Amino acid sequence: MIGILIISHENLGDSFIRCASHVMGGVPQQIMHLNVSIQDNPDMLVSKAQELVNQLNCGNGVLVLNDICGATPCNVASRLIKPGVVECLAGINLPMLVRALTYRNELLSTVVEKALNGGKEGVMHIHLESLQCNIKK
Repeated sequence: MIGILIISHENLGDSFIRCASHVMGGVPQQIMHLNVSIQDNPDMLVSKAQELVNQLNCGNGVLVLNDICGATPCNVASRLIKPGVVECLAGINLPMLVRALTYRNELLSTVVEKALNGGKEGVMHIHLESLQCNIKK
């Protein structure tokens, strides 16, 4: 099973895990989060994150998700990357996380692809016209 680490600003990672638990019908295994605050030392965060990656990796790899590219959580996550062992995606959303959880028994490369596609496909513009069949007059 692929481990999942969420590195995000403040309590966002915890919120994602709670929401995914609701959607999935239970608390997923091998998922953790690391909260980043403005007071945190990035080098200390990398050490903490590496410890979490070590705990999460049962031999199949770890997917690290973070909230926004270029910010401290992403910078920390990028220092953990080991191609094929620890991979990183930025811009986490709930569809991305649910997709990663759904496919986490596949190869890490598959989980990365499925999570990325889930994140992209989960963002859409809802048009009023597309809802007309569901609106009762």
